[in-house]
Amino acid sequence: MAARKAANQLGRQTLRFAEPPFVAASYAIAGPVEGAGAFGKEYDMVLEDDLWGRDTWEQAECRMFEEAVRGALQKEEIPMSRVDCLIGGDLLNQIVSANFAARQLKLPFLGVYGACSTMAEALLLGAAMISGGYFSCAACTVSSHFCTAERQYRMPLEMGTQRTPTAQRTVTGAGCTLLSAGVGLVQVTLGTVGKVVDLGVTDVSNMGAAMAPAAADTIFAHFADTGRSAADYDLIVTGDLGIHGSELLRELCRQKGLELGKKHFDCGERVFLPEQDVKSGGSGCGCSAVVLNSHLMAGLRSGAWKRVLFLATGALLSVDSSQQGESIPGVAHAVVLERRG
Repeated sequence: MAARKAANQLGRQTLRFAEPPFVAASYAIAGPVEGAGAFGKEYDMVLEDDLWGRDTWEQAECRMFEEAVRGALQKEEIPMSRVDCLIGGDLLNQIVSANFAARQLKLPFLGVYGACSTMAEALLLGAAMISGGYFSCAACTVSSHFCTAERQYRMPLEMGTQRTPTAQRTVTGAGCTLLSAGVGLVQVTLGTVGKVVDLGVTDVSNMGAAMAPAAADTIFAHFADTGRSAADYDLIVTGDLGIHGSELLRELCRQKGLELGKKHFDCGERVFLPEQDVKSGGSGCGCSAVVLNSHLMAGLRSGAWKRVLFLATGALLSVDSSQQGESIPGVAHAVVLERRG
């Protein structure tokens, strides 16, 4: 059968949203350590403690996910009945935070998992659904929690395990971007679906090294598909490569003739302050979600930036795969956010 290119497909991996949805609302909830970080004053809500009135950290994360959706709707006085679909996920097994939040929200639900790339994945899918005329409004939402991620992926906090310099702190936070059909100030115009890239990194305390090759791969795929270059963007934002992963990304791009320079902004590298001593920075679904739905959206709305390439990055591992000697594959999905006018 002869291959037929889809009408809104650019190149191999990029989608053009013919009817680009706009950002109707955004909301960011952050934990207390995150609230003391670089963007603390820009979050819609900062928790007083990591349990937030619940009995377990997992219950607190579920509440964050749910309240991020409710907060976005209340912020712009949008009724829940307008939302056609909730699209999102988290880091925990079977994305239980998202599942249980969806149970409370009672919205049609598409659960997705891309590890820390889930925010961009949800936005890409939501934009495609709205542009294609299947939904008119989608709540793209993710969450993560330092304490739940430590318990699942590394060591329980009670053990007081020493962290290596390349390790990152999972961000306690949740973010919701409400996409809607129609015309608005900030639109999602393109999306690039990332490929799984694995260069053999096995160190579970160096996620940035595992994800950086995937981020570079998606950046170059996006440029190849669209005919654009770094000069066409005010910012090229990665999700949570952290300090060490960001250095690797810049070097990988440099080797192929692309100098990112000051165009590159990594949420994991920026979300905490140096004096907080979180080693290589932040990670987790919530890392890019809270920065996107506070600092980045504010900059787009104000006109500080007109066009942003947003790539959330994910390390696709499990406890079992690591214990069985598997390497850590990475993936990065991208969306283009543009300010009209």
